[in-house]
Amino acid sequence: MTNKKINFVFLGISLLFSSKIFAQDDMLSGLENKNEKQYITNAFKSSRVINGHSMEFIGKGVLDVRILHRFGFLNSGFGNLFGLDQASMRFGFDYGIAKDLTIGIGRSTFDKEWDGFVKYRPLQQSTGGKHPSPVSLVWVSGMAIATKTWLTPQRNNFSFYNELIIGRKFNEHFSAQIAPTHVHLNIVGGQQYTNDIFAVGFGARYKISKRTAFIVDYHYIIKPMNEEDDQASTNRQFENMKNPLAIGFDIETGGHVFQLHFTNSMGMNEKAFITKTSNTWGKGEISFGFNLSRVFTVNK
Repeated sequence: MTNKKINFVFLGISLLFSSKIFAQDDMLSGLENKNEKQYITNAFKSSRVINGHSMEFIGKGVLDVRILHRFGFLNSGFGNLFGLDQASMRFGFDYGIAKDLTIGIGRSTFDKEWDGFVKYRPLQQSTGGKHPSPVSLVWVSGMAIATKTWLTPQRNNFSFYNELIIGRKFNEHFSAQIAPTHVHLNIVGGQQYTNDIFAVGFGARYKISKRTAFIVDYHYIIKPMNEEDDQASTNRQFENMKNPLAIGFDIETGGHVFQLHFTNSMGMNEKAFITKTSNTWGKGEISFGFNLSRVFTVNK
């Protein structure tokens, strides 16, 4: 064997052993990482999917200023510039009291409503450590009050909602969540109508690029099956309730998260978009809209 061939053999052996050494180092570092709990973040880019809450939080000491805007319906025609001549909006302020605790307040032009909520995360998705969690659990409780003039102004039109969000980030591209939701209405159309509405929310996000993602937000309204109720009255209450669906895109621009979307819901809090959505996609009763989120670190 010539010296040149011997040199190549020794070079190959040295590269083989060095690669094994590096591989062992990587395995050891991986084992070290498995012993440390690592929390999964950025399942969704915003604390809202589109309409509903997401499993994400804004962080401790952070103020999130949110502007939600809906134009009119696309089927309103060219005379209304396909809805762009009309508008409905909500502005709100969310604040992170702690890493897993957020409060918020907002005002909507739809029904002239004020709303507020408390959002708490008892369990965050994680890997490694003694007790890793495959999902995140988030509890949200809120209320809304409509301030427009009613036929019986002495009655307060309060509503309350509670929801449990169960979500998971499956990989760097895809996240999904499910959210059983209960809404209680203080005022309904009659004694035979129900004050309690139940729905199941679904949210998903698929990351397209570093700063862009496709998002879907859907709520399925569960109609009551109580035979003791007046079926005709129950049908009248629910016949105009349509399942709210919103689809769109997340666009991250520095400190802003900009969402462009289409939806059949004009309401922008849980009571409004679950119980007051009466429009259908099949008839072109779809609104173009955007959500703008700007975060500020108030307390470091």
